[in-house]
Amino acid sequence: MSDTSKTLELDRAQHARMEHVLSPAAIAEYWERGYWISPKLFDDDQIARLRAAHEQLWAANYDHEIPSQYGLAKVEPGSSKVRIQFNAFWLNDEIRRAVTSPILGQIGAQLMGVEGVRLWHDQAIYKPGTNGQAVTNAGNIGWHQDFGYWQSSSFPDMCTAWVALQDTDLSNGGMRTIVGSHKWGLIKGSDGFSETDLQQQAERFAQLGGSQWLDEPCILKAGQASFHHCLTFHGSGPNLSSQPRLSVVAHMMPADTVYRAGRQWHPNLVFFGPNAYDGQPFAGDYWPVMWPPAESSNAGGA
Repeated sequence: MSDTSKTLELDRAQHARMEHVLSPAAIAEYWERGYWISPKLFDDDQIARLRAAHEQLWAANYDHEIPSQYGLAKVEPGSSKVRIQFNAFWLNDEIRRAVTSPILGQIGAQLMGVEGVRLWHDQAIYKPGTNGQAVTNAGNIGWHQDFGYWQSSSFPDMCTAWVALQDTDLSNGGMRTIVGSHKWGLIKGSDGFSETDLQQQAERFAQLGGSQWLDEPCILKAGQASFHHCLTFHGSGPNLSSQPRLSVVAHMMPADTVYRAGRQWHPNLVFFGPNAYDGQPFAGDYWPVMWPPAESSNAGGA
């Protein structure tokens, strides 16, 4: 069996497992709380392959080259800083299969209330373990709203799937969400991903929000995903375990999303070329279709 056939067979099996995953109650929970945690979507073999893909990625062992204008994540061995590779699906076929999979795309479609879904961009995230020695804030990811970075998109209700590649909770720096914060609208200064003083941020954003600052951990088993609204505040603290916390992340948009010119710069806008125009569709290979699936949509390559 060819690699492409194996991939399509894997996607069909994944799709079969997700039948009836979402109920009206699950969708209502997402819109009420700003996030929803799925059942296990990726099996143990897939998780093992994705963990191996992380190892290949950080060792600069790529399945494909990356255009020089975008850049590669910096790897500092022994550093407590978080490693993040944007558009990792260009570099590694296993990550591509995960972040463009129909199982994420269909759930995203149901949560966003749309028929078709494209990948806005992905991330592979590696948070080093400190073995209980978190003496700095280097492993923190600041409170932020994803749409604080995405205002060039025409759709304000985009959705993110954060897939855990190990059991994840507060002890290893799991994600935390502010329940109901998606109802506050876009908060000024909410592009705070790179800030590390979570307490200072929380005090500032709590004053600007429209309800109580309710900080809730996303506790996930390996293979589960947390789906959150692009206006939901989220962040994470240090990884106090002895092992790195690994995840792959799919940021999703409706298939008919277009560019809002003059709103905000985003790295992926360079793929429009020099003559981008207001209303230009986010389409083509840089923003692959996740749902509905095409026969070859997840066949690998970049």
